[in-house]
Amino acid sequence: MDISLKKKMMREEIWDFLVKEKVARFPLPLKDRIPNFEGSEKAADLVKTLPEWSKAEVIFSNPDYAQKKIRKNALKEEKYLIMASPKLKQGFIGISPENVKGKEEFASTIKGAFKYGKILEKTPKPDLIITGCVAVGKNGFRLGKGGGYGDREIQLIQNQFGKIPVVTTVHSFQLVEEVPVEKNDTKVDIIVTSEKIIRVQDLKKLSK
Repeated sequence: MDISLKKKMMREEIWDFLVKEKVARFPLPLKDRIPNFEGSEKAADLVKTLPEWSKAEVIFSNPDYAQKKIRKNALKEEKYLIMASPKLKQGFIGISPENVKGKEEFASTIKGAFKYGKILEKTPKPDLIITGCVAVGKNGFRLGKGGGYGDREIQLIQNQFGKIPVVTTVHSFQLVEEVPVEKNDTKVDIIVTSEKIIRVQDLKKLSK
């Protein structure tokens, strides 16, 4: 079977399963989105316990709702936030925490980022990359919603600055044995659910 078709089928299965199990959250419908899920806020708070997060001064994040709490946490902890604009139409947006004191909730949304942030001509080096997924494999490969933008975001940053840790937050139902892989697909290093932190390198050791 064609890999792109396999990917499409896996996306449909995950979206349908999240709805069926009643763990899908606003915005709905899930189709063609990085799904927001029950427990996404807990997962965001677990991300704060990572040593990579504690050391990070600059956080890069996708713009999707499932990772909104992570962006809010970054701003509240006075970390500089770089946010991808939707479909990368306007590149990356930089948000300085000192400019959004008391407004972190709104500033972590797409509208808020455009209001309080600025479109970056030059991107500072992030210390941590946050990405969303429809599914993520135990080998670390991510499956996005099909437009390729999540992979491009990661590639643009890492092509410029080298290897930077990549974190995704997902519902446990989104963690699969493996996702179909194509040439330009990117990987994550750390998978965080509402209950636990999974380091891909540890999963690899266990599988040997």
